[in-house]
Amino acid sequence: MTDPQLTPAPQVTDAPVTPAVAPVEATAAPADASAPRAERGRRGGRGGRNRRKPGAEAGTANAEATPRQPRQNDGKGTQAPQAPRRTHPLLEQLAALYPHLFGAVFLPLKRGIFQDLQEAHPEVFEREALKVALGIHTRSTRYLQSVAEGRQRHDLLGNAVEAMAPEHVHHALLEVFRRRKPRDGEDTTEKLRRRLRQAFEASGLSREAYAELVRSRDEAANQLLNEVFGEITAEDAKAEALLRAFDASGRSSVEEFADMYGLDPRQTGRQLERARSLRPATVAA
Repeated sequence: MTDPQLTPAPQVTDAPVTPAVAPVEATAAPADASAPRAERGRRGGRGGRNRRKPGAEAGTANAEATPRQPRQNDGKGTQAPQAPRRTHPLLEQLAALYPHLFGAVFLPLKRGIFQDLQEAHPEVFEREALKVALGIHTRSTRYLQSVAEGRQRHDLLGNAVEAMAPEHVHHALLEVFRRRKPRDGEDTTEKLRRRLRQAFEASGLSREAYAELVRSRDEAANQLLNEVFGEITAEDAKAEALLRAFDASGRSSVEEFADMYGLDPRQTGRQLERARSLRPATVAA
């Protein structure tokens, strides 16, 4: 029997992705538009160029009362004013009280953190306002990045108290990459596939169990998961073929076997270990 042609499978990098430093995505409620009307300027003399036309006073007063805002092109040639982003005041307060959770680095929050905050500060946070602030915080890109990394959930003291659910990691990854603006020539889809694969393998679940947890109505996301599973299936098949070839070669070491086929010994060893882990365990009689 001839030996099968052996092609080393690509090595999957498992280096953690460093979260980008991004501002909180959500903004506070817009400032009250009913600002005090500016004091009217002194009227000029009768007639001539100092006399105001009808309706000019109202327009001038509004212009003086409303601060200038940066303008953003809406794609149709029209420059529309863009409100400046602001941090919700309660989030600033939370960052001062719990900098290890809401400060420079966002950590995933334990389930029930809302009740914990109310019990810890019964006279500080109004219930509905705290709900809004936490909603803004947990929908921000910086928070989703920490979830997408698979970090554990933390309590108010900063202690890791529970693992992040695989489906939360999966959906956070999809949302982070959906918001990401690709650089010139950057293939974000390939990076997302690699991150989804890492998340799946870190879950320790079977493909069926993982798919049941994370599949949604988003057909594009489901197709991406199918592609990830397809890549894993192909690599598993290559690893199994490599293990059969190693068993049939009669070589006692991975180094000798890899040298015989001109393969990288480290990568070959990883593929062999992968194939062995896929084989069902032998039950002793």
